[in-house]
Amino acid sequence: MDKIMYAIEVENLTKIYGKGETAVTAIADATFHVKPGELVAILGPSGSGKTTLLTAIGLINEPTHGKVIIDGATVADEGWTPGLDLKRLRREKLGFIFQAHNLIPFLTALENVMIALEINHLSKNEAKGRATELLVSLNLGHRLNNYPTALSGGEAQRVAIARALANKPKVILADEPTAALDTENGKNVMSLLKKLAVDNHSAILVVTHDHRMVEGFDRIFQVNDGRIADEIGS
Repeated sequence: MDKIMYAIEVENLTKIYGKGETAVTAIADATFHVKPGELVAILGPSGSGKTTLLTAIGLINEPTHGKVIIDGATVADEGWTPGLDLKRLRREKLGFIFQAHNLIPFLTALENVMIALEINHLSKNEAKGRATELLVSLNLGHRLNNYPTALSGGEAQRVAIARALANKPKVILADEPTAALDTENGKNVMSLLKKLAVDNHSAILVVTHDHRMVEGFDRIFQVNDGRIADEIGS
């Protein structure tokens, strides 16, 4: 039988802040895997460790213990793997979506997506073509030259999604991507992420506190007080 290839592998991931009596365990012994094409949720209340987990997987926050493997590359094993270029790996392997769209206010929707491509050394013409294609596919073709202040909340978040997809990442990490949206726009964004996971064969990991937003997810894990419980519905 062929070995299952995972886009994200997390084994006994632990993050501890501080030392001795003041030590706080933000996430403890988290273990799970996400396959390409899957949309997976980490569900839990504020302060439960969701964002700490996401930033460790996103090569931002070094784990204290445990292992993280992204697209077959071991990026952390009892600390960051020596010699890895974390910035390059983030740029090439990962896409990030946040609660706030974080669009650059003095750039148009098109330019906000182009800049992610130009950082990865695409020519201006190539970046413009790829960015236009992405925005049109997300039904934003009529908003290419609009600045963020002229976009609705849902439109701005779709531009942010296009930016996350720009470099065709194997893994997309979304931190409360619908928290600033109303229920209808939030569900639309989650449906879009589901479609993108399948169409692009990307692994998409979403952390959220809102049970309403995880309908149709492939798998859902509950996290409480830094510990991941069993998969919901398993």
